[in-house]
Amino acid sequence: MQKLPQLSKLTTEDSGWGFFLCTYKELRAGRSGSEFAILNLQDAWGQTTAKILSDVDRFKTEFDAGEFVRAEGRGSLYNGQVQLILTTIRRVNPDQDRLQGFREDECILSAPRPIDEMWEELQVRLRGVKNDHLRVLLNRVVTDHGDQLKLWPAAQTIHHAYRGGFLEHITKMAEVGALLSRCYGANDDLVLAGVVLHDIGKLQELAYEGGAGSYTRDGNMVGHIALGLMLVRETINGISGFPVALRAQVEHLIASHHGTREYGSPVEPKSIEAFILASVDELDAKINQVRRAIREDPSSDEFTSWHKRLGRVLYKG
Repeated sequence: MQKLPQLSKLTTEDSGWGFFLCTYKELRAGRSGSEFAILNLQDAWGQTTAKILSDVDRFKTEFDAGEFVRAEGRGSLYNGQVQLILTTIRRVNPDQDRLQGFREDECILSAPRPIDEMWEELQVRLRGVKNDHLRVLLNRVVTDHGDQLKLWPAAQTIHHAYRGGFLEHITKMAEVGALLSRCYGANDDLVLAGVVLHDIGKLQELAYEGGAGSYTRDGNMVGHIALGLMLVRETINGISGFPVALRAQVEHLIASHHGTREYGSPVEPKSIEAFILASVDELDAKINQVRRAIREDPSSDEFTSWHKRLGRVLYKG
């Protein structure tokens, strides 16, 4: 049996085997009452839904979500998306499967840019912060949470949901935010502070291990905006002489970055910097979704299939 292609290139004509990371596993009851399993599988280039429709009792204890697996199956079209219908699946035996080419890094979806390159770009921007208090704040937060910042996704599923996605998200936002700050005469130090800190609570909201993300207890019960505000307030309290008015501006950026109360912001933007931050955050998240939808669309048509979250088809150009 041949090896399956990269998941980003999977078509309905493909069948074979491959190594993947299983990031989600759920058992469900079908219309006839029989049980089936729905999974999310990923490799370094993409991810897809996979289903086990037969012999579920045989395979459901063979692996768990968060484990690397060896799976065999065929491509199938469902609601315009290519999925895998599996005939067999098991957890990886590293010693045995390395002989067939198993590598952990080829099973973990990652940011397209190298982590070290993005990290250095962020360091350069931090060195350029003119306000002493903001520079200390940002460097302290980034240093204290550097290991997570280099690896964490920006979200569990919607955008930048892969290793290094958080860092990719804030470096692109910093680039665009700097341009808009100059265009509109905004405080570029504050905009950068908002970019770096707006989602910092996600480091506590999400657990991320081995390429699979999940919500923590605090993530479910408190949420990343409140967690971020507490983290930043605690850090600011440890910086001597940090101006009260500046603290309020920084915290406002975090509290308002979703743009509207409808989308979860406790308050709505009330400063130029907050408007810029909320707009850039939304733009980068949407562009990431657009690029992924175009890249992963299985057809050779001029437009993608209907994208439910974006509410439209997308031109491939």
